[in-house]
Amino acid sequence: MFLYVSRRYILYLFPAFYKKEDIDEKTKKMLDEMHKQKIHTSEEIYVINVGGYIGESTKAEIEYAKAKSKEIFYLVSYRED
Repeated sequence: MFLYVSRRYILYLFPAFYKKEDIDEKTKKMLDEMHKQKIHTSEEIYVINVGGYIGESTKAEIEYAKAKSKEIFYLVSYRED
């Protein structure tokens, strides 16, 4: 779960409550692209990693944000392995 931060607004991206097997590949690609666009337009992101958990999709989005030189903050301290 992310908060995308720009100069004018904060956009809250909430977790989706569906099973992975319930989403088709086309929809997954569309959601992934939408999240990348939000990261691209943000100045920084805030990862809401309750209990320190970060899922695979969020990890991919963090890597994308790093590649775009976005500042990244975490709710719970996070150390990359």
